[in-house]
Amino acid sequence: MTLSGHQIGLLKSYMDDLVEQAKQDDQTHRSFGFAAEAYRPDQAVSDLLAILDDRVESEGVQVGLPSDFLHQMWTMCNEAQPHLREQVWLEAGWEGVSPTKAAVRQQTYRALITFLEQRNHV
Repeated sequence: MTLSGHQIGLLKSYMDDLVEQAKQDDQTHRSFGFAAEAYRPDQAVSDLLAILDDRVESEGVQVGLPSDFLHQMWTMCNEAQPHLREQVWLEAGWEGVSPTKAAVRQQTYRALITFLEQRNHV
C-alpha cells in the first residue's frame, strides 16, 4: 500500500494529538507525585491504531481515508514493529534516561513515518 501525502499528513496530525495528550498525562502524573509507568513502542502503535479506528469510523470518508485504511495501517505497523523497537531503544540509549510516555510516542511515530515514507519510495 502506498500512502498519499494527504494520508501521511492526517497520520501526523493524529500522532501530534496523541503526543500532546501524553504530555498532559505525564504532567498530571508528575504533579500528583506519581512515578511514570514504563511505556513501549508497541503501546504507542496500539494507541495510534485505536485513534485511527475512531477517526476512520467518525470522519474517514469526509477526510479522504479509504474504508480499508485501518486494516492497511495495522498491517504496515506490524511490519514496522522491529524497526520501531530498535529506533526507540537507540534514542533512549542516547538520552540515558527512561523516556516518558510522550517521548516514546514521539520517537515511535517519527520512526513510523520514516518507515512509511521509505516504503512509499520503494
